This record gives sequence, C-alpha cells and structure tokens, in this order.
Amino acid sequence: MSVVFVNRFYWPDETATAQLLTDLAEGLAAQGRTVTVITSRPPDQSASESRRGVRILRIGSTRARGTGLAAKALDFATFFAGATARLLGAARRGDAIVALTDPPLIGAGAWLVARLRGARCFHWVQDIYPEVALALTGRPELRVLSPWRDRAWRGAAGCVTLGRSMAGVLTQAGVAPGRIRVLPNWAPAGLGPPGLDEVGALRAGWGLIGKFVVGYSGNLGRVHDLESVLRLAAALADTPEIVFLFTGGGPQRLALEEAARSRGLANVQFRPAQPRAALAASLGASDLHLVTLRPGCEDYVFPSKIYGIAAVGRPVLFLGPLGCEPARTVTAAGFGRAFSPEQVPAAAAFLRSLCAAPATGSPLRAAALRFSAAGGNAQAAAAAWDEVLANAAPPPGAAEPRPVL
Repeated sequence: MSVVFVNRFYWPDETATAQLLTDLAEGLAAQGRTVTVITSRPPDQSASESRRGVRILRIGSTRARGTGLAAKALDFATFFAGATARLLGAARRGDAIVALTDPPLIGAGAWLVARLRGARCFHWVQDIYPEVALALTGRPELRVLSPWRDRAWRGAAGCVTLGRSMAGVLTQAGVAPGRIRVLPNWAPAGLGPPGLDEVGALRAGWGLIGKFVVGYSGNLGRVHDLESVLRLAAALADTPEIVFLFTGGGPQRLALEEAARSRGLANVQFRPAQPRAALAASLGASDLHLVTLRPGCEDYVFPSKIYGIAAVGRPVLFLGPLGCEPARTVTAAGFGRAFSPEQVPAAAAFLRSLCAAPATGSPLRAAALRFSAAGGNAQAAAAAWDEVLANAAPPPGAAEPRPVL
C-alpha cells in the first residue's frame, strides 16, 4: 500500500507540522512503505524530487504567510485547490491518503478524492477547525463548515488525534470510537540536551549571561494567551535578573513587540526563529519555558512544543485553563506548574523562587528528561502509524473494530 500525505509545509520548511511530517514520512519510508508527500513549493525548490525514500510533489500556491485573515485565506484556498487536483492524479486504488490540518479542512477534500479513487482516507488531526476560529473570532457563521468536516471524519478509515480531549470532539461529531487513535506528537528527531558550550555561546551572544531566562519558543499564534505572558513580565519588572525571551514569529509577533515597548518592559527580548540545527541550543538557552493557550481553545489544540522542551531537559510553566490536557500533562509528569490567567501573581512568585534558588529547578529538569525518555519519538511514531495503516477500520457500515483509545 502506498501512503500519500497532504500538508501545506514539508522539508525544507521548519514549521512544526513540517518537521513532524518529515520525520514520519521518512520513518515510514525506512520501514519499506512507498511514501509520497503533496506540499507547497518554496522558492528554489523543484516541483518534484525524492529525499530519503520519500517522493515529494510540490504545487504552486501562494506562500505569503501573511498575518492578516485575507492573506491566510488566499494561502489556504490556493493550496487547497492545487493539492486536491494533484491528489486526484497521484492517488490510486488501495492507497492510504493521510491529510493533516494545514490548511484547515484539507481533509474534506482528501476524503472526496479517496472516494473517487477507491483509496482510504486518514485524518491526522493537529488542530480542530472551524472550532478554533470560532473560539477566536466569535463568528457563528463558521459553524456552516462543520457538517462537511464531520462527514469526512465519519467516512474515513481512521482518525489520529494528539490527545483525549481532541478525540472527544471527534466522538461528539459522530466518529465511531474504533476509528479514533490517540497518538501524541514527539520532539523533533535527534533533539536532546545541548552542550554547555553551545548554550553558553548563545546566551552570551544574546546578552543573557547571569540571567534567569523564561523562554517562549515557536509560533506566536492567536491560540496562545500572550497577553497573560506580558502581564507576567510586568509583574517581574522589578526583578532584573529574570528575562523573558521570545524566539519565533507569527501573527502576534508585531503586536506583542509594540505592547512590550509601550509598557516599558525592558525585561522582554525578541529573537527570530532558529533553524532546526540550532534548536537544542535555542531551547536550552532558557531556564524554563512558557506554554500557553487561550481559554476556549483547549479542546482543539495541543501545544506540541511541550515535547521539544522536555527533550532538552527544561521545565514548563503553563498559562491557561487549569483543567486542560496540556496542563495535566506537565503537572502529572512533574516537570512543570500550571497557572490560570487569573493566577499571574502566583506564577510570578513561582519564577522568583526558582531564580532565587536555581537548585530547586533540578528535580523539574530531571522529570522533563524522564518524561521525554518515556514518551514517543519519531521511530515509535512511524511504528504506530504503520499499525494504524495496516489495521484500519472497515468501510462505513461494516462491523466496527474494538476501540483503541
């Protein structure tokens, strides 16, 4: 059986889903599967090539990566149209089509192609739309997209989600439990604790020697509660030893920088996204990392940066709804603390205590490494996906398999 993945980004892009998909596609190819990836075309990349056993088909589409809704909509629409057309030509009877969720609802197009071509469709649900957009914008007309998406979920051979909360959303949409598999994401392949020299060099270059660094690494997207992070930085403005370091870009980057300047927050720094080769040092340059979610988004998104942070042995401070799955994950494993947006003063006190007594962070760092060692990795993910593809649920109407949650 050939496997055809569809996602807007893939190697050499370094977005989160690009890295995850690259690891998984190459892992499945290494296990002997025939793997194709349909993705967008970066500048200076060929339309078709092979890399580490994976055939890559790149389509022309806008790649503005703009922060405005109009730019995003154009990017999504052009890729959706091009990818669906390319998939029609690439998919064959008996193939497994695996659709991610960038752009949102690409899985619905993949499901239609699968029906036309006699292939099986799988959904790798990284984010749940339109619910995320509805939570962020409050626009009820977005609900009109849900029935189409739900039908594609229910008609799929299988759906893979990142956590049980997300799986619950699929169950509520009518997906049979036997068609749902929970497979958490993982840290980028090869990521581990960085050397002291490379961390020291990076901290020196960024003016962080002698500081307790609270990091935020990755996409500064709208699902993240960055206003609470700024309030936390303001609460610690009288503690110059503590510095907040934002590394990455995204829709909220410019507004966040302006807000930090307007509030006179001299304890906040911004750095560009770092390449994958420098990710260990970049993550290791912080003594602790922030993970946030806006209330209302917690059932539809799981911040996979948690796994990369744990892989380099750093603790997590979660800011968001206390009962959500990410908060439970870091607290149950003992490598982090969770605070609601209303508990910013308590979070500030926690950071002051770690800064004043750095040795108290050692158990948190050790717990992070234990969590990472016990969790999944790219090789385990490929093996799990191989099982998903080999033991897919029968077509709708046939006897359902036993639940695998």
